[in-house]
Amino acid sequence: MKKTYLIANWKMQLLNKEAEDLSFEILNKVKKIIPSTRNKNLEIILCPSFTSINSVNKIIQSFFKNKSLSAGAVKGSQGAKAEQVKLGAQNVFYQKKGSYTGEISATQLKELGVKYIILGHSERRKYLNEKDEDVNKKIIITLKNNLIPIVCVGETLEQRQNNKTDLVLSKQISKAVENVKLKNNQKIIIAYEPIWVIGTGQAVNPKQAEQSTQIIYKTLQKYFTEKIIKNNISIIYGGSVDSENINNFLKMDLIQGVLVGNASLSSEKFIKIIKKIKNNKRN
Repeated sequence: MKKTYLIANWKMQLLNKEAEDLSFEILNKVKKIIPSTRNKNLEIILCPSFTSINSVNKIIQSFFKNKSLSAGAVKGSQGAKAEQVKLGAQNVFYQKKGSYTGEISATQLKELGVKYIILGHSERRKYLNEKDEDVNKKIIITLKNNLIPIVCVGETLEQRQNNKTDLVLSKQISKAVENVKLKNNQKIIIAYEPIWVIGTGQAVNPKQAEQSTQIIYKTLQKYFTEKIIKNNISIIYGGSVDSENINNFLKMDLIQGVLVGNASLSSEKFIKIIKKIKNNKRN
């Protein structure tokens, strides 16, 4: 059975202390609602800003290693474990090192405990002019460092209204995985995020999401074997996900999790989503 992924994208919303507090709140509540640390079917991934990665990693590791948090960090840890909670980043540069002011490398992120990296998010494509070719390079460097890329794809409202959803998704996926070869232990997560619903509070109709994930799946079949797709690639949904609609998406055969934005900034809202996933028959 494939894992169900619950990914929190905190974007550029939290100061370091806020990220620490939120991390501790989430982990402490996870300990209470999922007492078993061997739940292999659910993976929770926290993706803070670069400035908070080290702090959040220390909190995760303190829970994982059954140790109290160090002085100066959030107080109150009593040795909870969190094997299913992992650390993610929101971007990476495609060079190993060099004179690239303002960028961050996969090796630097890996050193800080990062396991997953969000790539090609629509906000980076829109505001920072990130291209499909850039995403492809970032996927390759991420995999080279044995990290897992979370690759975002999605269409605008205008593209959907002009019946170009299939074309847009197929192109984004094709460009993203060009020359990508997956080894047995390497994984890719594809996040379908319809741009026109991100941040609106209104998720896409699950049937529309299912149709789009089928397009993604069919495109992947052009580049990978069925075995690789089954064992190494997961498709998830993102865009105004909350506890009320989460199970509607997990009912879809191809959707193996969600990427959460606004609802992940509240421990209460995020835990409600975790509870819904925990009680879902898939898990």
